[in-house]
Amino acid sequence: MIALLEAKAAGLWSRSQIRHNALAGLVVGIVALPLAMAFAIASGARPEQGLYTAIVAALLTSIFGGTRVQISGPTGAFIAVLSIITAQHGIAGLQIATLMAGVILLVFGFARLGAVIKYIPNPVIVGFTAGIAVIIFVGQWKDFLGLTPAPSGLRFHQKLWALIEAWPTINPATSGLALLSLAILTFGARYLRRIPAPLVALIVVTVVQTMFQFKGVATIGSAFGGIPRTLPAFSLPFLDPARVLSLVGPAFTIALLGSIESLLSAVVADGMAGTRHDSNQELIGQGIANIVAPLFGGFAATGAIARTATNIRNGATSPLAGITHSVFLILVIVLFAPLASAIPLCCLAAVLFVVAWNMSELPHVVRLLRGAPKVDVGILLLTFFLTVFVDLVVAVNVGVILAALFFMRRMADSVSVEQQVNAPSGVASQPGESPLPATNGIVIFNIDGPVFFGAAEKLERTLVHIQRPATTLILRLGSVPFMDATGIFALEEIVKDFKRHGATVLLVEVRPNVRYKLERGGLIEHLGPENVIDTLEQALLRAKELQAAAQA
Repeated sequence: MIALLEAKAAGLWSRSQIRHNALAGLVVGIVALPLAMAFAIASGARPEQGLYTAIVAALLTSIFGGTRVQISGPTGAFIAVLSIITAQHGIAGLQIATLMAGVILLVFGFARLGAVIKYIPNPVIVGFTAGIAVIIFVGQWKDFLGLTPAPSGLRFHQKLWALIEAWPTINPATSGLALLSLAILTFGARYLRRIPAPLVALIVVTVVQTMFQFKGVATIGSAFGGIPRTLPAFSLPFLDPARVLSLVGPAFTIALLGSIESLLSAVVADGMAGTRHDSNQELIGQGIANIVAPLFGGFAATGAIARTATNIRNGATSPLAGITHSVFLILVIVLFAPLASAIPLCCLAAVLFVVAWNMSELPHVVRLLRGAPKVDVGILLLTFFLTVFVDLVVAVNVGVILAALFFMRRMADSVSVEQQVNAPSGVASQPGESPLPATNGIVIFNIDGPVFFGAAEKLERTLVHIQRPATTLILRLGSVPFMDATGIFALEEIVKDFKRHGATVLLVEVRPNVRYKLERGGLIEHLGPENVIDTLEQALLRAKELQAAAQA
């Protein structure tokens, strides 16, 4: 309802706008038709379940999501994850994991974690996206070439070796139809402006196979028995506690990947349409969609970047386009489902080849490998290989942790703790007087940068062992934007060390937010409020007073 109300408030329900959005929804529905079936088959589900997912997800995210033009549904990024879940737990397990992921997404949204998810570094996103693209590409060899591989394990290298061993079983007719599909998709994307290339490939290749009846060519009918002409009924999956516990990890994987892709898609939509999405509301909308989709025969869904871009390019400005997309797919199921039985699986595999190529963003990857810092290149490659050979969640976690650690090291290195030998130019005890020189025994240090756990050791190493005798240490904190608990503790240790040697620490130019933290941490009470001073001039006068009192 949020997106619909915003669209109404923005005046997007004029007759012209309704026409443009309905047309955009029709076009994106045509694009989604082959993609939904292809993604479903690649994920281990039936083709109609992909259509059910596209219908429910697009409808609910259009109504409850945080963007006006987002199109949701099954996506290529999910294939690597969902196919493993289906292989291990069956389609019922996948639907339970999807429902649980929907609840997790709702929690993410209500906890306002939408902005946090945006902080995943670009090398990590590029790495796992390219890794997923490789998994999709290799996973479609079987249907693209008509291979009959022996049963294999779930790991990428096991599947790859089984496919290589099955290479002699290539079906020439299947490969020929697949190459025809790929040619139509490649040249159609360049020359067909009004008609979606996947739909053209689907129709042409299906007609060719129907006319010539090539032997050994697998179709939706031969593999799945066709697509039902009815819509699914509401069905609540059996939530066995043991099964639910075993699916907690997969559910978090779906939720994490779904939130990342949805918000990336929303950012792309903002750039194309000049809108501004609500990250937290988008997660709530995606959560609702993933809770409801498995109740009507579907599975995991997220924002689809390609379909969202198609939606915008065809004039979409409101949620009406997403709703029209869902209505169109409903009509396809009700009116034309029997015709889908003749669609060759090799055509859908060719569609996924193109999806994998677009996902890989190979030119962007090459640009990063050539021009990015070595640390970012290392994180990208590590994330890529972990995604392909281990697990997506492991890849993202390791990538984010390493990126955070390297960032903290760079931040710590950027923190400056430097001694100031004399009072800087322009600092005077009274306006118009000459600058005050630092008196013997008074040591001034400038701290520039955040004093956090990564820089605390540097602070202690520099200040605790400064040359004696020093009667007063003046710390200028005007360039310290924040200080965490470890930084406060390190500063407290420095104060204690100077007190043990009969010296005093003065804090100067402390920012209000830092002073608040120091007060809450008890440091100012331990130091003495009179030793937290606003200006360097006052601090030098205070230091001279302390020296005079000590000599008296």
